[in-house]
Amino acid sequence: MTDQPNPTANTMDILDIMSILPHRYPFLLIDRIVEMERKTRVVALKNVTINEPYFAGHFPDFPIMPAVLMVEAIAQAGAALLLTEYTAAERDSKLTVFAGIDSARFRRPVVPGDQLRIEVTVLNWRSNAVKMRGVATVEGKVACEAIVMCALTNRNKPKPAPTPEPALAPEPPAL
Repeated sequence: MTDQPNPTANTMDILDIMSILPHRYPFLLIDRIVEMERKTRVVALKNVTINEPYFAGHFPDFPIMPAVLMVEAIAQAGAALLLTEYTAAERDSKLTVFAGIDSARFRRPVVPGDQLRIEVTVLNWRSNAVKMRGVATVEGKVACEAIVMCALTNRNKPKPAPTPEPALAPEPPAL
């Protein structure tokens, strides 16, 4: 992507997504954007593989994608749509965070080998917040649906912690 937003682009590969979202492995939960309509809707894909780190404990004998991560994938797809409205320089100073989750429903398990299709439709768009309805499906069957609210905040880069003074060796006791 260029330094300027590209409101006419309607697809993104993983490198384009990584230029928009600050998330990285293992928490980047969308692999491709296959449709995008500016300020209206986005469709993203997540290829679920056994290599996902959460499958080691959720559940070892019956691996299921955690439901909250499906909601996170919905939010990431929506954040990608929101952040395409800003330049790279503007995105560097912004962070998209959850502002709310409503009406979340989980309909079927998502397992390794599934491809999650995440369709997000904007319900309300403001310059600093978006309310969206997301539906995640596998082979046309609903796995998860939720209404998510995301807010755009200023990213304050953390200041480094002050370096503590080195401790002095204690004086030996007087005899």
